[in-house]
Amino acid sequence: MSSLSSPDSVAASAHRLDQLAAGWRGPLLAALLTLVTALPGLIFLPPLDRDESRFAQATAQMLETHDFVNIRYQAEPRDKKPVGIHWLQAASVTALSSVERREIWAYRVPSLLGAMLAAAACTWGAGAYFGARGGLVAGLALGASLLLSSEAFIAKTDAVLCGSTTLAMAALGRMYLAAREDRKLGLLERLLFWSGLAVSMLDKGPVGPMVVGLALISLMIADRNVRWVGRLSWGWGLLLVLAVVGPWALAITISTDGAFWTGAVGHDLAPKLAGGHESHGAPPGLHALLAPLLMFPATPLLPVALVTGLLRRREPGVRFALAWLVPTWLVFEALPTKLVHYPLPAYGAMAWLMAAALTAPTSVAWNRWTRWIGAALAVLVGTALAVVLMVASPKYGVADTPWVWLSAGLALATGFGGAFAIAGPEFSRIARWQVACAVLALGIATHMTLTGGLAPTLRTLWVSKEAADLIATKDLDPRNGVTPGPVAVVGYAEPSLVFLLGTFTELDTPQDAADAVADGEPAIVERRQVAAFQQALRAAGVKATQVGETKGLDYSIGKPADLLLYRSDAPPPKIEAE
Repeated sequence: MSSLSSPDSVAASAHRLDQLAAGWRGPLLAALLTLVTALPGLIFLPPLDRDESRFAQATAQMLETHDFVNIRYQAEPRDKKPVGIHWLQAASVTALSSVERREIWAYRVPSLLGAMLAAAACTWGAGAYFGARGGLVAGLALGASLLLSSEAFIAKTDAVLCGSTTLAMAALGRMYLAAREDRKLGLLERLLFWSGLAVSMLDKGPVGPMVVGLALISLMIADRNVRWVGRLSWGWGLLLVLAVVGPWALAITISTDGAFWTGAVGHDLAPKLAGGHESHGAPPGLHALLAPLLMFPATPLLPVALVTGLLRRREPGVRFALAWLVPTWLVFEALPTKLVHYPLPAYGAMAWLMAAALTAPTSVAWNRWTRWIGAALAVLVGTALAVVLMVASPKYGVADTPWVWLSAGLALATGFGGAFAIAGPEFSRIARWQVACAVLALGIATHMTLTGGLAPTLRTLWVSKEAADLIATKDLDPRNGVTPGPVAVVGYAEPSLVFLLGTFTELDTPQDAADAVADGEPAIVERRQVAAFQQALRAAGVKATQVGETKGLDYSIGKPADLLLYRSDAPPPKIEAE
């Protein structure tokens, strides 16, 4: 302990960290640690319901039909979000896999890259204000956070939105500092700002511009200065945005006669503004309540970061972080529809405030209350995670798997380690950076074992995968060229099963499924629909045999699912090769 507590050792550790974070190495390290944290989940988790599988299936249909303008889920138009994520996923699948393989990891790669970009951009932007070490703290806090590292392996828009928006805000932050110091705004910063903004719009419409616009308005009000905003190269910047977004926007308008915008605004955005859309309503304050969990393992820094923001709000870096964080957060808190990932584009600002608190600690911010509250939050989150894992695992998976104890133990160690780092009696005599790195490593290990080890063993939750595996085991997968298809499914309509079995999977009524069996096609029937299915079979004079069953939890609706697999008793018709 004495070697850690000596001033020379502390200074040497800080110097090594400065060297590690200097220049391009800091953003690269933040991106690589984000990669390591998210990779197990990307590889080992089955397709998730419902949004991920809907996005992936729509991308698969683009590759199958070569229609890269219209977004469809089976026969239905999917007029909700712009096309950006589907193009990125299509490129990833084409380069790394194939649409026939239905490998969900290939559809997740753009989300992983988006999360890595967010961590790298956060490091780059914060480094201009808080030095290389502070920039690395910000990037690691964001990249290792439970929220971003989870969105990094889910094949939908949010990680890419976070990456593109954080890039735009990091570039804007560096330009804001240059303007404050009366320096010329760099061409690279202006190019990255407008590029990030354009990608965010093609990915998720107005969210990225909202974050940027609210920050600009807040800064202009706080500084009583609007002149620097005019130096952002609005002319060619808006042309760049138009060049990225315009062609698809025009094509989808023509292709659908404007119906896409009616669906995206009238049927997707407007209901979220009016009330709790799709049963996702919650009162204001939910996002703040969840922040300690979703920012884990950096949770113990939240109180001191917020106090630092309040006390040092006149400093350029802190002021910019507050202008980024506060108005965007308030918008999402006021929004009637709430999903936990909505404020993700503002999490980089919280990481900046943590960097400010760590790189220039003040006794006022680092007081007994902020330290003990941070310690309590860390212990609470770590303990809650461990308890949930130990309770849920026997219920949804295999009770005796070592992954339960490993994941729970690491979660506890991360929580108590963070508490010791922020409030332990030896804290003032231990190198803060060494302890922080140890807690970070524990947090990353927690996430890796949870998503790559424990979660895949919870077989009760992966009903669609179990059903698809059952069909393959019984040689009833129409894609193998032996059994007529497609598969008829009754009473279970999760997108993950459609993605795994193919676009033409039929989500049918009991009568339709009986007709399908009459044609030699396999059928999956949820137990609650079996009586109606059997009645339809008798009415049609068709005989079918149950050849398998899989049970689990349809977590999208919170109800048990019991799927029975049937095949026709008639000899299968001969399938002629094309």
